[in-house]
Amino acid sequence: MNFSIENIKFNNSPFDHWIIDDFLDIKDAKKLSKEFIDYNSPEDIVHYQGWIAEKKACNRWDRFPPLTYNTFSNLLSVEFINKLTEITGISPLYPDVGLHGGGWHMHGESGKLAIHLDYSIHPKLNLQRKLNLILYLEEDYDPAWGGSLQLWSHDEEKQKPLKKVTEVAPRFNRAVLFDTTQHSWHGFPEPIHPPEGKMRKSLAVYYLTDITSTAEERYRAHYERI
Repeated sequence: MNFSIENIKFNNSPFDHWIIDDFLDIKDAKKLSKEFIDYNSPEDIVHYQGWIAEKKACNRWDRFPPLTYNTFSNLLSVEFINKLTEITGISPLYPDVGLHGGGWHMHGESGKLAIHLDYSIHPKLNLQRKLNLILYLEEDYDPAWGGSLQLWSHDEEKQKPLKKVTEVAPRFNRAVLFDTTQHSWHGFPEPIHPPEGKMRKSLAVYYLTDITSTAEERYRAHYERI
């Protein structure tokens, strides 16, 4: 499987992030989209509910169909991580092969995700979370339904999100890569309203590094009401 890293846009406001359109061969992207588990499936799904999220997720390798399994394997490979180092200049990077908090992410009607910081220290590996890679895979997703990824600045005094700086629409076959060590507040707190049969779906993969001075004693995500 080939990943395109040609069409990249970088911005460091409010924190370092890269937008990569046409990330996969279009045929592979369409097949990956169809391999997602049904949103209402009762099996192997974690359902997050409450003010912090309305979201379903699955990170079980044994549940992934062939192309999805292969895609995660490639995204976590040494070869792909070397590409990430070329893009970001960050080294060393280590794959989170356990997909802790990653895998399939799905948001249906009223789906949302409160503005938050991700965990800082991996709870099992004693490594620092450094990069998130999110690949959007709902064909013909209309940003008017909601669900654009909001990136917020940081209030140093209150140690909370300050203001929304930019949004990234979850367009089909678009990947978003961002540094999670820069007070990287993100989410989409307003509920989405896709039509029947559509959802906001993505693959999520995380990359780790050795613990640095930017690490915080945070072993799980920290959410804030906006």
